[in-house]
Amino acid sequence: MSEPILVARGVTKRFGGFVTLDGVDLSVGAGERLGLIGPNGSGKSTFANCIAGTTRGGGSIRFDGHDLGGLPPHRRIRLGIARSFQIPRPFASMSVLDNLRVPLLYAARAHPLLQRSLGHEREEALAILRQVGLEAKADHVSRELTQVDMRKLELARAIASHPKLLVADEALAGLSPSEVDEILAILLEMKARGVAVILIEHIMRVVLRFSERIAVLVAGRKIADGPPEAVVRDPEVEKAYLGR
Repeated sequence: MSEPILVARGVTKRFGGFVTLDGVDLSVGAGERLGLIGPNGSGKSTFANCIAGTTRGGGSIRFDGHDLGGLPPHRRIRLGIARSFQIPRPFASMSVLDNLRVPLLYAARAHPLLQRSLGHEREEALAILRQVGLEAKADHVSRELTQVDMRKLELARAIASHPKLLVADEALAGLSPSEVDEILAILLEMKARGVAVILIEHIMRVVLRFSERIAVLVAGRKIADGPPEAVVRDPEVEKAYLGR
């Protein structure tokens, strides 16, 4: 694995008396593709929220040499952490193009090298829409998009923030097999751009095709972490997650 860009140590989270995360250690290399799997309620989305800063827990998380403790979500975005959601959250009344211009302008404020391109965000937004297959719908109102196009827009908005790490939380849920392959192709392209991706997903064929490494959470604990072939053969994983 390349040098870690994300290092989480002893991450814990409790909601009242319920322990959602129980001392989770996890690292992600720069540009690495990590699959994060586990049964419903295992703590995957809570862990993603701890990385993004929308949930605060115990333990420590460092990203690209920065201690994330106490940093709000918008500061983490500017450091290079992007998060996509299972239920897309675009600006519903804005066009597809303008949904990208917002994060592009925001990113330009955070990245001095991008400030020179202020005023050219339309061209960059169109280039990103071309990358995800939405250029022809640039002027459509986002609430009129199909489900798969909503997912593409969600990823495009994340790409527009110039991330070093993307946490994709069930970006494929509810899609047809052909639509799944469309979104997977976009996620696989992220590595070529040097972006690390944590993919939280239940579709095992996708996880195995996408992941260079897989980590497994069960009841808030990490029970496995390693190459996909070894993880899916782990007896504890088979018992707890694969039902064998």
